[in-house]
Amino acid sequence: EVQLVESGGGLVQPGGSLRLSCATSGFTFRFNWMYWVRQAPGKGLEWVSRVYTGLSNQEYANAVKGRFSISSDNEKSTMYLQMDRLKPEDTAVYYCSRGGCPNGICDRSRGDWGQGTQVTVSS
Repeated sequence: EVQLVESGGGLVQPGGSLRLSCATSGFTFRFNWMYWVRQAPGKGLEWVSRVYTGLSNQEYANAVKGRFSISSDNEKSTMYLQMDRLKPEDTAVYYCSRGGCPNGICDRSRGDWGQGTQVTVSS
C-alpha cells in the first residue's frame, strides 16, 4: 500500500521558517517526480515545487523561488521542504504527492497524495 505522510506544519510568524517532511512507503522512492502542492482557503491546488528523486532535479513555482528549498533522501524514502522567509500568503494546507501534477496541473484524483499538513503564517 502506498503511503505518504506529511509532518512539520504549524503556526509561524511572518519571516519565520518551517521544515516539512513527507515520509513515504509502499513504492520505490528513487526515480519518481515528487511534488509539494498547497491549497489556501477557498482556492485551488497550487504546485509549489518538485524534485526528481533519482537525479535531484528541482523546480520551483515563482511565488516561492529563493525562499523554499526541496530535497529528498533516497535512503529514508523521505522528501523535505525547507520554507524560509515565510509570508502570510504562504498559509495553506501543504500536500506531498507522487505523480499528482502531470503537465503541471495538480489533481488529487491522479497519483498518490498525503493527508496534508497545515501551515499558518500570522503575527
